[in-house]
Amino acid sequence: MVSHHLRVFAYVNHPYARVRTALGADPLAVFQRATSAAAARADALSTELHASIGPIDVSAGIDIRVLSTELGESPVGDEATRVTLEWQAARSPGLFPVMRAVLSIYALTPTETQLELEGDYQPPLGALGRVVDAAIGHRIAEASVHRFIEQVAGHLRTVL
Repeated sequence: MVSHHLRVFAYVNHPYARVRTALGADPLAVFQRATSAAAARADALSTELHASIGPIDVSAGIDIRVLSTELGESPVGDEATRVTLEWQAARSPGLFPVMRAVLSIYALTPTETQLELEGDYQPPLGALGRVVDAAIGHRIAEASVHRFIEQVAGHLRTVL
């Protein structure tokens, strides 16, 4: 199977310890509130990922699963929190990619925390899915993942 690697970043203007505490208690609830709040602002009825590439607008309700949360090391050797997660479309999951990723949270400065989401997705639908992914699907996937991390960061900025 062919998979594609994505890596996106966002920043939260709060200390790492506060962000870690907010996410560490129940990361799934934070993800759901962040995406639900964004969906509500867009007048949507469900939690969803959303991406627009030119005239193409794609959204899908998603089921997010948190697989693990653990302490690790940041790229500069400081403490980091890693949340391993995956998501798939809530309806017709065979028509959308499955994303498996690690959200790393670590201090950039004493007052700023980086959220880094790095993961892989597999295009659905076999050979046809690979053609669609090569043409436009990879850009939709990247935009969706970028929007997700921005929604999580935006939510954390407002609740901390």
